[in-house]
Amino acid sequence: MNNHPFHLVDYSPWPLTGSIGAMTFVSGMVMMFHKFMYNLLIIGVVLLILTMIQWWRDISREGTFQGLHTNIVVKGLKIGMILFIVSEILFFVSFFWGFFHSSLSPTMEIGMLWPPMGIYPFNPMQVPLLNTMILLCSGITITWSHHSLMEGKHTECLNSMFITVLLGLYFTALQGYEYYEAPFCISDSVYGSCFFMATGFHGIHVIIGTTFIFTCFLRMAKFHFSVNHHFGFEAAAWYWHFVDVVWLFLYMSVYWWGS
Repeated sequence: MNNHPFHLVDYSPWPLTGSIGAMTFVSGMVMMFHKFMYNLLIIGVVLLILTMIQWWRDISREGTFQGLHTNIVVKGLKIGMILFIVSEILFFVSFFWGFFHSSLSPTMEIGMLWPPMGIYPFNPMQVPLLNTMILLCSGITITWSHHSLMEGKHTECLNSMFITVLLGLYFTALQGYEYYEAPFCISDSVYGSCFFMATGFHGIHVIIGTTFIFTCFLRMAKFHFSVNHHFGFEAAAWYWHFVDVVWLFLYMSVYWWGS
């Protein structure tokens, strides 16, 4: 029996398998871009999915059934999640920095124009505006779900969480359609690079956030969360609001002002 409130984690293989999966995934992306070979990418995705399922299973077991997530542990988890979101904000700051560096003072190589000659940007009043409305609505539904959970309304919490997942999937489908119809590609000058890097990484974050919320949906359906103990869901909600805010900046700068 422990005589301290901290959680000393057991030995786990998942950090190792996760890092191997991440390295394989990134290497596979390089192979896909340069040689159009998908084998390594698929292996990396499978490794990451298997690692996530089993790692999340262990953490859910520790926090829900074994009672290892005490108040002090949860406080540490909250600080860790806040620092992670701050690091993600700085990650996107680098993309915005590159975009504004190139757009505010276009160089001679791109014709001293922004967008560069031959680039036909998306109309910000069409699919980008629809995607903005979708994410804003998803921010409302995840907040609705959070308040329902705190009020002990189990069915209402599940319904609103499921709507959030559907909106996330709808956003991803629309962004995929937008990429398919794009009149430029990632190698079309600095505009294409900035556009697809910034919006593409945001799209990956939407997929991660949707997966995060869907996992919380499954846990909620199994009554893993209570009114006083639901940090897993709170972390998902924080992450989703971060994704929403980043998209608003992307829409205003890249789609609206940058076009």
